[in-house]
Amino acid sequence: MVKELLDAYDVEDIKTMAAAHFWPHSRQAGDMSDETGIKLVVRGEGSYVQDAAGKQWFDLISGMWLKNAGHGRREIADAVYEQMLEISYTPGGSVSPVTARLAAKLASLSPDPDSRVYFCSGGAEAVETALKMSRKYHKNNGEPGRFKFIARRGSYHGATFMNMSLGGGSVASGSDYGPLMPYAVNIAQPGEYRCRLCRGMSACDLECARDLEIAIQNEGPSTVAAFIAEPISVASGVHVPHPEYWPTIREICDKYGVLLICDEVITGFGRTGKWFATEHWGIKPDIFTVAKALTSGYLPIGAAVAGKNVADAFIGDQASTFRHLITFGGNPPACAAGLANLEIMEREDLVGNSARLGEYLFDRAQSLFEHPIVGDVRGGLGLLVSLEFVKDRATKEKFSADANLMQLASAEMSKEGLLGRVMGDVMHLAPPLSTTRDELDELVEKVDRVIGAVEAQI
Repeated sequence: MVKELLDAYDVEDIKTMAAAHFWPHSRQAGDMSDETGIKLVVRGEGSYVQDAAGKQWFDLISGMWLKNAGHGRREIADAVYEQMLEISYTPGGSVSPVTARLAAKLASLSPDPDSRVYFCSGGAEAVETALKMSRKYHKNNGEPGRFKFIARRGSYHGATFMNMSLGGGSVASGSDYGPLMPYAVNIAQPGEYRCRLCRGMSACDLECARDLEIAIQNEGPSTVAAFIAEPISVASGVHVPHPEYWPTIREICDKYGVLLICDEVITGFGRTGKWFATEHWGIKPDIFTVAKALTSGYLPIGAAVAGKNVADAFIGDQASTFRHLITFGGNPPACAAGLANLEIMEREDLVGNSARLGEYLFDRAQSLFEHPIVGDVRGGLGLLVSLEFVKDRATKEKFSADANLMQLASAEMSKEGLLGRVMGDVMHLAPPLSTTRDELDELVEKVDRVIGAVEAQI
């Protein structure tokens, strides 16, 4: 296939077309140079992708935290092909067998096996669906005044306008896109390394969790529909919360009748060493969202998964119906990819592999503290680790923008054959769950050289 592609098109012609017409996500358009530009990749296998010149690149963050089963899985491609030959799209008022099977499979893996699954096309749609679902839930239960949402400052829940308002993340700049949507209230993020609430204390005092109760009381409990958060907030830099954080959050939500929405778009399907990250703390969300790794990125998919307590509120007369529509929600080929992907994950125990090798990667990453610019190494649950770079470790002072940290790191990563990114001052290490111990050793060695080269220049 790769040879056919390169025979059919001149690589330079493809680069010229991409430079002129392709608009990359969150990057300047037009640069397809070998030094600083977008890489033209043509195939993938396991933890690696290959560019048009034949060079191998290590996929540092599993595409975008989604290639959990790894690249090049013919079994998933075959399942999609066979499904397309049967039926590729179901008209309104119908459902395909594969969609029903994936819904049942996903429910069986969920904290509540009696859940109902509302399929959509991706993570942002899943979050938007969950938010609309929570408002309608309260209306069906006689509380139409519950319309506000509470989220954590710095969280990322997707790039649509409503989702940008849920904490901001890395895409919601008021100067670029503001004003953002109203009725979204932001509270503290449980990031102990820089927490403003427990700064100067020896350990977390759970004030970040109690910040939710303060916000609910300030807004008026009868106006709050839901609290939404990632079990481990990846966008803010992979902060694993205190063991009592999530049980405390669950208790507060129950106390005030606020729905708890957990965003498992990144943390779901084994990334943290459990099928879903909430399992680490034994809590059940009212709704949780998934996408990305449900198909290991082989086709777009997403879903809002509602526990029985929520889903049952939509059963009854026509007025209780959840009138919401996503064109490609439950798309049969995407669902076929999801089923094949989950079969691979179960057969090869990729969730267990994530738990075992995640611990190994976290331990190996401690060696990177030898570099003075490494201020913190975070993770410890599955293959989800981050490094935060600082100008001064003692004071945690950040690098200024003119230090060009991201640009320097990106250039050195390219030299080492690493495809990933430094977001602000944080580097993420999140390889596919199918990765091996030897590959992790190689990964840490390459990252070590990258940091050393950046230090020498900065």
